Amino acid sequence: AQSKCSKCSKGEGHGNHKENSPFLNSSEAGKGGDYYDRNLALFEEELDIRPKVSSLLGKLVNYTNLTQGVKEHEEAESTDGSKKKVSKSPSMGTLMGVYLPCMQNIFGVILFLRLTWMVGMAGVLQSFLIVLLCCCCTMLTTISMSAIATNGVVPAGGSYFMISRSLGPEFGGAVGLCFYLGTTFAGAMYILGAIEILLTYIVPQAAIFHPSGAHDASSTMLNNMRVYGTVFLILMAVVVFVGVKYVNKFASLFLACVVISILSIYAGAIKSIFDPPAFPICMLGNRTLSRDQFDVCAKTIVKDNITVASKLWELFCHSTNLTTENCDEYFLMNNVSEIAGIPGAASGILKDNLWSNYLEKGEILEKAHHPSVDVAGQKNSLHLYVLSDIATSFMVLVGIFFPSVTGIMAGSNRSGDLKDAQKSIPVGTILAIVTTSLVYFSCVLLFGACIEGVVLRDKYGDAVNRNLVVGTLSWPSPWVIVIGSFFSTCGAGLQSLTGAPRLLQAIAKDNIIPFLWVFGHGKANGEPTWALLLTALIAELGILIASLDMVAPILSMFFLMCYLFVNLACAVQTLLRTPNWRPRFKYYHWALSFLGMSICLALMFISSWYYALVAMLIAGMIYKYIEYQGAEKEWGDGIRGLSLSAARYALLRLEEGPPHTKNWRPQLLVLLKLDEDLHVKYPRLLTFASQLKAGKGLTIIGSVIQGNFLETYGEAQAAEQTIKNMMDIEKVKGFCQVVVANKVREGIAHLIQSCGLGGMKHNTVVLGWPYGWRQSEDPRSWKTFIGELCTVRCTTAAHLALLVPKNVSFYPSNHERYNEGNIDVWWIVHDGGMLMLLPFLLKQHKVWRKCKMRIFTVAQMDDNSIQMKKDLATFLYQLRIEAEVEVVEMHNSDISAYTYERTLMMEQRSQMLRQMRLTKTEREREMPGVITRECKIKRLSLCCRSCALQAQLVKDRHSVARLESLYSDEEDETEPVPENIQMTWTKEKCDAEKRNRGSAVGSFRDLISIKPNQSNVRRMHTAVKLNEVIVNRSHDARLVLLNMPGPPKNTDGDENYMEFLEVLTEGLERVLLVRGGGREVITIYS
Repeated sequence: AQSKCSKCSKGEGHGNHKENSPFLNSSEAGKGGDYYDRNLALFEEELDIRPKVSSLLGKLVNYTNLTQGVKEHEEAESTDGSKKKVSKSPSMGTLMGVYLPCMQNIFGVILFLRLTWMVGMAGVLQSFLIVLLCCCCTMLTTISMSAIATNGVVPAGGSYFMISRSLGPEFGGAVGLCFYLGTTFAGAMYILGAIEILLTYIVPQAAIFHPSGAHDASSTMLNNMRVYGTVFLILMAVVVFVGVKYVNKFASLFLACVVISILSIYAGAIKSIFDPPAFPICMLGNRTLSRDQFDVCAKTIVKDNITVASKLWELFCHSTNLTTENCDEYFLMNNVSEIAGIPGAASGILKDNLWSNYLEKGEILEKAHHPSVDVAGQKNSLHLYVLSDIATSFMVLVGIFFPSVTGIMAGSNRSGDLKDAQKSIPVGTILAIVTTSLVYFSCVLLFGACIEGVVLRDKYGDAVNRNLVVGTLSWPSPWVIVIGSFFSTCGAGLQSLTGAPRLLQAIAKDNIIPFLWVFGHGKANGEPTWALLLTALIAELGILIASLDMVAPILSMFFLMCYLFVNLACAVQTLLRTPNWRPRFKYYHWALSFLGMSICLALMFISSWYYALVAMLIAGMIYKYIEYQGAEKEWGDGIRGLSLSAARYALLRLEEGPPHTKNWRPQLLVLLKLDEDLHVKYPRLLTFASQLKAGKGLTIIGSVIQGNFLETYGEAQAAEQTIKNMMDIEKVKGFCQVVVANKVREGIAHLIQSCGLGGMKHNTVVLGWPYGWRQSEDPRSWKTFIGELCTVRCTTAAHLALLVPKNVSFYPSNHERYNEGNIDVWWIVHDGGMLMLLPFLLKQHKVWRKCKMRIFTVAQMDDNSIQMKKDLATFLYQLRIEAEVEVVEMHNSDISAYTYERTLMMEQRSQMLRQMRLTKTEREREMPGVITRECKIKRLSLCCRSCALQAQLVKDRHSVARLESLYSDEEDETEPVPENIQMTWTKEKCDAEKRNRGSAVGSFRDLISIKPNQSNVRRMHTAVKLNEVIVNRSHDARLVLLNMPGPPKNTDGDENYMEFLEVLTEGLERVLLVRGGGREVITIYS
């Protein structure tokens, strides 16, 4: 076993185990004087792979403030990356970085072109319901998104990055592409909106195609939209290609247009109370006439005192004189009247507009309760009325309105530019949604209270002389809204064409969908040229559809799919409670996420069930394409077969590689000691393991029984049952494994190597402290801590983390509660972040929940302690861990006499024990028979005369109750000696015995003249100084977590190492020594 230990210690345990660090390049860690720092001498052998905290923090500050790219932190940077000039540090606040961009993206074409029409068709009450549904959906999604976005740094890629890193590449790819398609179709929708405003309200004469007959108007309009839309798309794509900076420069201008337009609506509504604008509507009976084809709303007019037919008479009777032969019957039977299009807020029109008035396609807009004679008119007169161009229903309107609440991701997409993304994203986005929701609700109310119902239902403003309906209400002029909405829709289209290619580039660079790899390339400055080309082609498909009302439900589907998965990601993370899930935004709950998910799913099927199925099919196909190389599924019969298949499939998936830093959680192997009656000696180790299982990882309880497997099989089964019972009592969910081995140390080595299955292997070993290792010079007791160090060395060699709870019997039970107190972390060297993660996991348990976390780090003479404290606070903020931060200054004081004396005593003791073992071994080799009690007494008295130290160090084994270690090899290395072998004394043997006594006396005399090793003095100095500082600050802490120094490379120093650890932890009630496994376990990233 000893040779095994030496192999372990010479193995990879002391090598530089490289892992792509989420924090810094470990090769740069400690240089120069760091290795020989007197105050950190205990840790000096490993400072190359476990750097000082000060050097880590210095690099971290420069690292985390950089704008993050889509390449993500875990990818190795290329060699030429260092030559690139460093980006400016992000400086955007909540207002400019999140609130205004979200406002600009949320307010769009639907507000100006379709909201009045929606209020007219659905009525005020159902419009409120539509707005409420859509806004609840986005608000709940924002809460989920805020939790994900504040769970670390979100690089470019926004929602795609968040979902793919939360739910994996399959979901990420599927939802990322859905979001990409949604953003692309949104670009097409904005362009169509801009063309509609241009050709309908600004320059109708610019139309290329003109209707040949009365019924061709809609088809010619669509063709005009297609031509102009394509031209606009090309122009916008060129602008984006030439330079995104121009788009960003004009973004604030476009937002100003939106804000001015909305303010003009409110101003107009207020003015309408006492001075409503004059927009008369011409009614024939109760039917609304299209005002753009005639000027005077009357059947006849008086010209030069003669009554003549008006333009209206000519249109209905096809005659310029007042003959009625060919007149439309409805025209003859009903009177022509004019009513106010905008009666004003004080008119009481609201009660007429409360209820819905859905129409079929081609139906005439009629005013209820208006006097009319109900007779059939001529079909060829239909073009003179205002008609409904599409069939409407609650479901259709939901699909058309939903795009006007999208745009909530604008803040998270800019996270790299934000000064404090974790604060700005939730605050800015939620404020933007609240603001826009209030605007929508107030606009619904104002439109219902100020505008006549038939005008509201008139989509293109035919009744008000082809004016934009919302423009008729605005003040000072309808042109404010017409021009404002035109520029804002153009701006929103440019933003979509800017954002969508970047999203596609981010997906392509992740290389999860191989055929998209070409779109990851772009211009030299990183602009996604090929992605822009594909985006333009897909947007062209939307433009060829040419109808705003047809395109809106398509992008609603894609956005709803994206939002659904954002909610799913948050719910899954919350329920799984992974250790990395520590959002700074606290106001989320899995139930809210599920509610948001349900609303998204409901809205998808409400607005268009067939579009919903197509969108889900597309997402499903992408998911299966990314995953198609996964293990085949073999569904067994019954639930057990299904469980086995799922477990096998999951294990095979886990086998693919080591877990990502974000998914790291402590998978514990707890090594238990059983007493002679097979009872668990330290049950509090199990208690501690159960309290640490907020990480929801694997727990294996391991124990070793010494002996022959064939003979002790029953004993092993009984031990296993005992441990399982104890696990039930302590509420430890996990597995138990009892190993039978000839030597306990070998059994431990087997457990460390072979426990677990596939990807479900332990990564952390929990080991009790070897109590009583000083109490006896018996070589079997000596092996106690040699065996212990074997475990330490083998754990290090296997790149496993190690936790050693000291004074574990003083640890709290699961029924205790700490209502106050501190968990103190002493972070001396950085070895992967275990020290940060463990108290966070403990605080999830009810025992430790109310304890406060304090983090202490040590500053040397050459460190700037003020800067260190600031950097450490920033680092903890990025990690989403709440803790008090203190930097303790350790000055380079001289080595004290106490330190020197303590080192001297330690070395004398170890030297003496070595001599005594040597003497005993030689004696037994010379005379393996009877050793009389007199010889023992003579030798012991000789020892006492030679060295007064003996009285202190070697205590009577019969009077001292020997405390046993966690594991003690009770076997001797030497061959067993028969009990009664009679031997005769010869002269040679007697001389040899005298020589042995003489050499023993000489060697014990040598102890007095020992000079301590300088390296040991320095190490003892570190232990004493650190212990002074720790006891001073943390003497009343509920638990102290401390870096465990690495074992000495030279196995001769094992006793000294144990002494150093004892000195380091003296005077502390509960200590947890922590040693990382050589990889990062905590990250600042989402």
